[in-house]
Amino acid sequence: MTTTVSPAVRPLVRHGAEMLVAMLIGMALLGPLWQPERVEFAALWMAVSMSVPMALWMRYRGHGRILEMCAAMFVPYLVLLVPYWFGVLDGHAVKMGGHLLMLPAMVAVLVRYRHEHGTPSTHPVIRALGDRWPMAIALAASFGFWQTPVIPPVWTLLLCQAAYLVWGRRAPRRQLAVLGVYVVLAAAVVVVSPDLGVLLIALGWGAHAGWDLVHHLRNAVVPRWWSEFCGVFDLVVAVTILLAWF
Repeated sequence: MTTTVSPAVRPLVRHGAEMLVAMLIGMALLGPLWQPERVEFAALWMAVSMSVPMALWMRYRGHGRILEMCAAMFVPYLVLLVPYWFGVLDGHAVKMGGHLLMLPAMVAVLVRYRHEHGTPSTHPVIRALGDRWPMAIALAASFGFWQTPVIPPVWTLLLCQAAYLVWGRRAPRRQLAVLGVYVVLAAAVVVVSPDLGVLLIALGWGAHAGWDLVHHLRNAVVPRWWSEFCGVFDLVVAVTILLAWF
């Protein structure tokens, strides 16, 4: 039995998913910048870190009712702080409860103002931020590497290039050649010293970021959003490994 999404519901689902991704990016990028001990400040900063990128995305896309949507993220925390002050809830319950309550609050705003739309932003900064959403997701996904560099196993490089080989099946020779280079690199990592192996892995990720850039500039083989995301992610992995190595 198959189910279909109503045409009237489909835009709401898409808008909600977009805002959720923006919120997660904000949590990853802005959240760690300030970690106050007081529960009140921690809860409000959590709402700020999620609402700022969400509001920017809504402005970029031309969604209406940005203030109401931001309020839907702050009000649950403010409501839960009252029983916290009376000793009924602890700090963890305030933070987790705010996360859970903001979702139905956001859905209510989406449904209530589903027919209202704004005008997409023409501001150059907002347009630039919105157009670079793959980069933002890559930076969010790799943000923790700056504090704790991750040295992926060398086989992950082979996996990355194998994915390009599947996408680039119409031009397999070039992709196979690059895969062959990474096979040689993997063999070298196995036989050299551990320190030199780490350096080779970092250089491999950096080279793959350059390969992503080639695909991005040519707008070929893979979707541009993927080459942008993958290129930024690969570059962060390479740089953070090198910083730790030196």
